[in-house]
Amino acid sequence: MGKTTVWNVTFEGDEITTTVTSSGSAVAGWIDEVRSVHRRRLYKLVVGLDVEWRPVFGYGYNRTALLQLCVGRRCLIFQLLHADNFPKALREFLGDSGFRFVGVGVAADAERIRNDYGLAVGSTVDLAVLASEKMGRPDLRYAGLKAIAKAVMDADVEKPFDVRTGEWDGYSLSGAQVRYACIDAFVSFEVGRMLISGDY
Repeated sequence: MGKTTVWNVTFEGDEITTTVTSSGSAVAGWIDEVRSVHRRRLYKLVVGLDVEWRPVFGYGYNRTALLQLCVGRRCLIFQLLHADNFPKALREFLGDSGFRFVGVGVAADAERIRNDYGLAVGSTVDLAVLASEKMGRPDLRYAGLKAIAKAVMDADVEKPFDVRTGEWDGYSLSGAQVRYACIDAFVSFEVGRMLISGDY
Protein backbone atom coordinates (compact mmCIF):
# COMPACT_ATOMS: atom_id res chain seq x y z
CA MET A 1 0.00 0.00 0.00
CA GLY A 2 1.52 3.32 -1.08
CA LYS A 3 1.57 6.33 1.20
CA THR A 4 0.14 9.76 0.45
CA THR A 5 0.72 13.23 1.90
CA VAL A 6 -0.80 16.54 0.81
CA TRP A 7 1.20 19.77 0.93
CA ASN A 8 0.31 23.39 0.23
CA VAL A 9 3.11 25.00 -1.74
CA THR A 10 3.07 28.76 -2.28
CA PHE A 11 4.79 30.32 -5.28
CA GLU A 12 4.53 33.99 -6.30
CA GLY A 13 1.20 34.33 -4.52
CA ASP A 14 -0.34 31.10 -5.86
CA GLU A 15 -1.12 28.25 -3.48
CA ILE A 16 -0.70 24.86 -5.12
CA THR A 17 -2.31 21.80 -3.53
CA THR A 18 0.33 19.13 -3.96
CA THR A 19 -0.31 15.41 -3.58
CA VAL A 20 2.85 13.37 -2.93
CA THR A 21 2.19 9.66 -3.26
CA SER A 22 3.41 6.17 -4.09
CA SER A 23 -0.20 4.91 -4.20
CA GLY A 24 -1.76 4.05 -7.55
CA SER A 25 -5.24 4.58 -6.15
CA ALA A 26 -4.30 8.11 -4.96
CA VAL A 27 -2.99 8.86 -8.47
CA ALA A 28 -6.28 7.64 -9.99
CA GLY A 29 -8.18 9.84 -7.51
CA TRP A 30 -6.11 12.89 -8.46
CA ILE A 31 -6.78 12.26 -12.16
CA ASP A 32 -10.52 11.84 -11.52
CA GLU A 33 -10.54 15.19 -9.70
CA VAL A 34 -8.70 16.96 -12.53
CA ARG A 35 -11.02 15.45 -15.15
CA SER A 36 -14.05 16.54 -13.12
CA VAL A 37 -12.88 20.11 -12.46
CA HIS A 38 -11.74 20.68 -16.07
CA ARG A 39 -14.41 18.62 -17.84
CA ARG A 40 -15.53 21.54 -20.02
CA ARG A 41 -12.07 21.99 -21.53
CA LEU A 42 -10.63 18.49 -21.45
CA TYR A 43 -10.29 18.51 -25.24
CA LYS A 44 -7.53 21.14 -24.92
CA LEU A 45 -6.15 20.49 -21.45
CA VAL A 46 -2.64 21.77 -20.74
CA VAL A 47 -0.64 19.67 -18.26
CA GLY A 48 2.74 20.62 -16.81
CA LEU A 49 5.02 17.55 -16.82
CA ASP A 50 8.41 17.06 -15.24
CA VAL A 51 10.46 14.19 -13.85
CA GLU A 52 13.27 13.83 -11.31
CA TRP A 53 15.87 11.16 -10.72
CA ARG A 54 18.91 10.78 -8.53
CA PRO A 55 21.83 12.21 -10.50
CA VAL A 56 24.68 9.96 -11.57
CA PHE A 57 28.16 11.37 -11.19
CA GLY A 58 30.28 9.41 -13.64
CA TYR A 59 28.97 6.30 -15.37
CA GLY A 60 25.68 4.55 -14.68
CA TYR A 61 21.95 5.16 -14.88
CA ASN A 62 19.32 5.77 -12.25
CA ARG A 63 15.68 5.09 -13.06
CA THR A 64 13.25 7.98 -12.95
CA ALA A 65 12.18 8.49 -9.33
CA LEU A 66 9.35 11.04 -9.65
CA LEU A 67 6.72 12.04 -12.18
CA GLN A 68 5.25 15.50 -11.57
CA LEU A 69 2.00 16.59 -13.21
CA CYS A 70 0.29 19.94 -12.70
CA VAL A 71 -3.04 21.30 -13.90
CA GLY A 72 -4.11 24.66 -12.52
CA ARG A 73 -3.41 24.80 -8.78
CA ARG A 74 -3.29 21.01 -8.41
CA CYS A 75 0.00 19.19 -8.55
CA LEU A 76 0.76 15.47 -8.36
CA ILE A 77 4.16 14.10 -7.38
CA PHE A 78 4.09 10.35 -8.07
CA GLN A 79 6.97 8.38 -6.55
CA LEU A 80 7.41 5.97 -9.45
CA LEU A 81 10.25 4.01 -7.84
CA HIS A 82 8.12 3.15 -4.80
CA ALA A 83 4.72 2.86 -6.52
CA ASP A 84 2.44 0.01 -5.47
CA ASN A 85 0.92 0.00 -8.97
CA PHE A 86 0.48 2.08 -12.14
CA PRO A 87 -3.27 2.63 -12.51
CA LYS A 88 -5.06 2.37 -15.85
CA ALA A 89 -6.31 5.94 -15.25
CA LEU A 90 -2.70 7.21 -15.40
CA ARG A 91 -1.93 5.36 -18.64
CA GLU A 92 -5.11 6.76 -20.22
CA PHE A 93 -4.42 10.30 -18.95
CA LEU A 94 -0.82 10.37 -20.20
CA GLY A 95 -1.78 8.75 -23.48
CA ASP A 96 -4.63 11.15 -24.31
CA SER A 97 -3.49 12.85 -27.53
CA GLY A 98 -6.00 15.67 -26.93
CA PHE A 99 -3.99 16.84 -23.92
CA ARG A 100 -0.82 18.88 -24.28
CA PHE A 101 1.94 17.89 -21.88
CA VAL A 102 4.27 20.87 -21.56
CA GLY A 103 7.74 21.28 -20.15
CA VAL A 104 11.32 22.16 -21.04
CA GLY A 105 12.89 19.10 -22.64
CA VAL A 106 9.55 17.34 -22.17
CA ALA A 107 10.06 14.90 -25.04
CA ALA A 108 13.16 13.53 -23.30
CA ASP A 109 11.23 13.26 -20.00
CA ALA A 110 8.43 11.42 -21.79
CA GLU A 111 10.91 9.04 -23.40
CA ARG A 112 12.48 8.39 -20.01
CA ILE A 113 9.24 7.31 -18.31
CA ARG A 114 8.33 5.22 -21.34
CA ASN A 115 11.68 3.42 -21.22
CA ASP A 116 11.71 3.06 -17.42
CA TYR A 117 8.05 2.20 -16.78
CA GLY A 118 6.24 1.70 -20.09
CA LEU A 119 4.21 4.90 -19.55
CA ALA A 120 3.56 6.51 -22.95
CA VAL A 121 2.82 10.24 -23.27
CA GLY A 122 0.53 11.11 -26.19
CA SER A 123 1.41 14.70 -27.06
CA THR A 124 4.31 16.86 -25.82
CA VAL A 125 5.03 20.55 -26.36
CA ASP A 126 8.52 21.85 -25.58
CA LEU A 127 8.26 25.21 -23.83
CA ALA A 128 11.67 26.40 -25.05
CA VAL A 129 10.62 25.99 -28.67
CA LEU A 130 7.15 27.43 -28.00
CA ALA A 131 8.47 30.47 -26.10
CA SER A 132 11.08 31.13 -28.78
CA GLU A 133 8.49 31.04 -31.57
CA LYS A 134 5.63 32.86 -29.81
CA MET A 135 7.81 35.63 -28.37
CA GLY A 136 10.12 35.97 -31.36
CA ARG A 137 13.13 35.24 -29.16
CA PRO A 138 15.58 32.75 -30.68
CA ASP A 139 17.68 32.97 -27.48
CA LEU A 140 14.96 31.09 -25.56
CA ARG A 141 15.11 27.99 -27.80
CA TYR A 142 17.92 26.49 -25.70
CA ALA A 143 17.01 28.15 -22.40
CA GLY A 144 16.12 26.35 -19.19
CA LEU A 145 12.88 26.69 -17.24
CA LYS A 146 14.32 29.42 -14.99
CA ALA A 147 15.04 31.76 -17.94
CA ILE A 148 11.76 30.92 -19.69
CA ALA A 149 9.71 31.52 -16.52
CA LYS A 150 11.39 34.92 -16.16
CA ALA A 151 10.67 35.84 -19.80
CA VAL A 152 7.05 34.67 -19.88
CA MET A 153 5.80 35.08 -16.28
CA ASP A 154 8.39 37.46 -14.84
CA ALA A 155 8.75 34.85 -12.10
CA ASP A 156 11.91 33.87 -10.24
CA VAL A 157 12.34 30.10 -10.03
CA GLU A 158 14.95 29.05 -7.50
CA LYS A 159 17.03 25.98 -8.40
CA PRO A 160 19.13 25.22 -5.28
CA PHE A 161 21.97 22.91 -6.32
CA ASP A 162 21.76 20.75 -3.19
CA VAL A 163 18.04 20.08 -3.83
CA ARG A 164 18.38 19.61 -7.60
CA THR A 165 21.14 17.03 -7.15
CA GLY A 166 19.61 15.39 -4.07
CA GLU A 167 18.25 11.95 -3.24
CA TRP A 168 15.04 11.91 -5.29
CA ASP A 169 14.79 8.13 -4.82
CA GLY A 170 14.12 8.29 -1.05
CA TYR A 171 10.92 6.93 0.48
CA SER A 172 10.23 10.32 2.05
CA LEU A 173 10.82 13.65 0.35
CA SER A 174 11.90 16.75 2.27
CA GLY A 175 9.82 19.92 2.23
CA ALA A 176 12.48 21.51 -0.01
CA GLN A 177 12.21 18.61 -2.48
CA VAL A 178 8.41 18.78 -2.56
CA ARG A 179 8.57 22.53 -3.17
CA TYR A 180 11.16 22.17 -5.94
CA ALA A 181 9.31 19.33 -7.70
CA CYS A 182 5.94 21.08 -7.42
CA ILE A 183 7.19 24.45 -8.67
CA ASP A 184 8.88 22.91 -11.72
CA ALA A 185 5.60 21.31 -12.80
CA PHE A 186 3.45 24.32 -11.83
CA VAL A 187 5.65 26.81 -13.68
CA SER A 188 5.69 24.50 -16.72
CA PHE A 189 1.88 24.48 -16.64
CA GLU A 190 1.59 28.26 -16.22
CA VAL A 191 4.12 29.05 -18.95
CA GLY A 192 2.43 26.57 -21.28
CA ARG A 193 -1.04 27.95 -20.54
CA MET A 194 0.08 31.54 -21.07
CA LEU A 195 1.95 30.85 -24.32
CA ILE A 196 -0.80 28.68 -25.82
CA SER A 197 -3.57 31.16 -24.94
CA GLY A 198 -1.48 34.22 -25.88
CA ASP A 199 -1.84 35.54 -22.32
CA TYR A 200 1.70 36.88 -21.79
